[in-house]
Amino acid sequence: MKNKKIIISGGGTGGHIFPAIAVAQALKRIDNNIEILFVGAKGKIEEIKVPEAGFDIKLISIKGFQRKISFETLKNILRLIKSLFRAFKIIRKFKPDVVVGVGGYASGPVVFSASLKGIPTLIQEQNSYPGITNKILSKKADKICIAYDAVKKYFPEDKIIETGNPIRKKITDTDATREEVLEFFNLEPDKKVILSLGGSGGAKVSITG
Repeated sequence: MKNKKIIISGGGTGGHIFPAIAVAQALKRIDNNIEILFVGAKGKIEEIKVPEAGFDIKLISIKGFQRKISFETLKNILRLIKSLFRAFKIIRKFKPDVVVGVGGYASGPVVFSASLKGIPTLIQEQNSYPGITNKILSKKADKICIAYDAVKKYFPEDKIIETGNPIRKKITDTDATREEVLEFFNLEPDKKVILSLGGSGGAKVSITG
């Protein structure tokens, strides 16, 4: 029986690519023979972090669109057309069984191309409010994995799977004690700790009282 092949596409920010790496690592733990290929955008974080995690990556030239019409908008349209052809070529050569989109502009051409070729597709939304790429792809994707109830209203209900956000194994597997963590971050043991994580759009924290 031939090995399963999976393309994971997207990135642009750590909020997209680190969950993608977590998914890839989990798949390899389930079946080490699974072949995984990442497709990301040139010049973005995935170009560095994916190879560091031990996975192959192909890059496409794509950028986000500006709200106003300009010469740069025309260049981005040409990049989009070029990236679609590039995505078709990558898919034709790799022959994936499934294509996963994790958000970010690079996932658009790849998931869209896969859906046109009849390849099963899945998108993963990490936020409580979806990005523009996942909003568009939700019409084409077969399944949509979400982390928060608040995002359900933006996607077709029959496609939704509540999975939570994937977390890399090195984060969950630690033998550090509470005392070691407190010392490392120079925290006082008798005080409460607030952890603030900035999402794709950043985060604001307000503490009163």
